Amino acid sequence: MTKKWWIVGAVVVVIVALGLTVGPWAYGKFFAEDDAPAATVSTSGAVAATTDDLDGTWTIVPGDASNTTAAGYTVEEVLNGADVTVVGSTTEVSGDVTIADNSLTAGEVTVQTGSITTDSDRRDSQFRGNIFDTATHPTATFTFDSPVDLSSIPKDGTTTTVTVDGTLTLKDQAKKVSVEMEVLQSGDALIASGSIPTTWTDYGIEPPSLGFVTVEGSGSVDFLINLNSN
Repeated sequence: MTKKWWIVGAVVVVIVALGLTVGPWAYGKFFAEDDAPAATVSTSGAVAATTDDLDGTWTIVPGDASNTTAAGYTVEEVLNGADVTVVGSTTEVSGDVTIADNSLTAGEVTVQTGSITTDSDRRDSQFRGNIFDTATHPTATFTFDSPVDLSSIPKDGTTTTVTVDGTLTLKDQAKKVSVEMEVLQSGDALIASGSIPTTWTDYGIEPPSLGFVTVEGSGSVDFLINLNSN
């Protein structure tokens, strides 16, 4: 009888050990899912441009269901042994641009960092606290540094791509960047999206490694903005 109970006890210990080790791995492998990718310009419902004259000041607006203004980040992480794509985003985006002679001559996009969310409250709490310290650094910005020729934008509701040089500022660290921006003119709106490859430590951001989760050292800062002229 004593031997039998010893065997039962050993089996219980093995099962508990497997639960503590294989369980988290199985969660990461079979249950953790990639987030939806960052938004990019959609031509769904796009119409022909209502004006040929782009000159003036254009202000960021919320947009619509097809193209909702948003910005945030994309990063790869290893969660309990499984590779997961994480996308954080917010619709709290503001700013404006100036266009003269069909060239974007100045502009800035501002993102409220404390409103960026993912599918995990725990991850978002880490981002707002230890990772980005949004109380101290409540905004991130992108500033257009040189003129952008917009004369090639189609007027038929299709898109084109332009190269934009600017300054990305995260945690008060400013770096020169270049981004390929997809642009759509639909009706009286200008819509643009882009993804900026980013190495987090360049901006004083330390990717966390907490045992059960490790975040890659690089990712991207993503945006989709809708603009209307004043």
